[in-house]
Amino acid sequence: MKRRLLLGAAIAIAGLALVSNADAQQPPIKIGMSMAQTGGLAGGGKASLLGTEIWRDDINARGGLLGRKVELVVYDDKSSAAETPAIYSKLIDVDKVDLLFSPYATVPTAPIMPLVKQRGMVLIGNFSFQINSKIGHDMWFNVAPWGPADSWAAAFLDIGQKAGGKTVALLTADQEFAQNLATTAREVATKRNMPIVYDQAYPPNTVEFSGIIRALKAAKPDVVYVASYPPDSAGILRAINEIGIGDNVKLFGGGMVGLQFGPVMENLGSLVNGVVNFNTWLPEPSMYYDGTKTFFETYSKRAVEAKVDPLGYYLAPFGYAQGQLIEAAVKATGSLDQKAIAKYLHENEVKTIVGPISFAADGERKVTATLQAQFQGIVDKNMDQFKKPGKQVILFPPNLKSGELVTPFEAARK
Repeated sequence: MKRRLLLGAAIAIAGLALVSNADAQQPPIKIGMSMAQTGGLAGGGKASLLGTEIWRDDINARGGLLGRKVELVVYDDKSSAAETPAIYSKLIDVDKVDLLFSPYATVPTAPIMPLVKQRGMVLIGNFSFQINSKIGHDMWFNVAPWGPADSWAAAFLDIGQKAGGKTVALLTADQEFAQNLATTAREVATKRNMPIVYDQAYPPNTVEFSGIIRALKAAKPDVVYVASYPPDSAGILRAINEIGIGDNVKLFGGGMVGLQFGPVMENLGSLVNGVVNFNTWLPEPSMYYDGTKTFFETYSKRAVEAKVDPLGYYLAPFGYAQGQLIEAAVKATGSLDQKAIAKYLHENEVKTIVGPISFAADGERKVTATLQAQFQGIVDKNMDQFKKPGKQVILFPPNLKSGELVTPFEAARK
């Protein structure tokens, strides 16, 4: 009898050991993505990836998803749209990833949309702009706060009208992202009976903006809407500093990429004063949610080691939030089934460190959370000033507003 009990106990222990070993040997949940680590988008790509890596480390410290560790499978797309289709084919067919995050930005993401739709996979978008409008993939979910296509222009022109603006000038890069913004700005201006007195697209390799700014100044617009990329944004502001823009301009900015990144802001210093521009997260009191403060404490330490944007406001918390979207959906559905995850994200609001996120049918935000904020009181060569509230005053949306517009633009620059 004693021998039978001992034998039974031994079998039970062995069985537990086998179960334990089986649990330990479960393969990780693999999330595949490309991310710009070199090329023109690398500055933003590295910050975004660090945000996602912090989420991965946090979720794994809590035991992972479905009892399995999370592994990121990441390739450098070199900021090139030519690279991404092959990378995502490899991620799906060779690496056999369970889930997909998109590249950073519109241009590298657009070419992979037909493939991902064909394969019936969920894709968490990363700051692309309206790339699903033609593809119509019902498993696309953009973590960016853009919302409806016309929301940027509508918010900016609304601020301009309230400041007394009646006419509009458009200055835009001749690339997909900027031209998408320009198209919606024209539509919004037309609906609001705001005549467009200047409409100029410039080649992407433009480095000298003096002639363009002189022509813009001569048109005497009340509101100037700019859609530009980082080198252009700097060139435009330097030209304005030399030439001026005219006392009639009440509002300037809107869609200038680059003015969200710490190194660019530090480099431009006081030249950004008065610009009202889009942003996604700022250290204003209205912007903190559960986990936001802790995230930035971790990010600040790791950003130094990784040599990436020391602020990381624009992209890094959204890199973390895209992980939170997947985390919520996988936990709620108890599976990695693509259709179940998509259904959950369509039907439920998810709380994240950048606020609650809910999606419209096209996979964009139901309501825009894109900020329009004005640089005020910026001095030269001082990164720490951007970590304080009151330096980028939020004007839109109303529920996050933290200050008032200083106008006209020339007065705000001083």
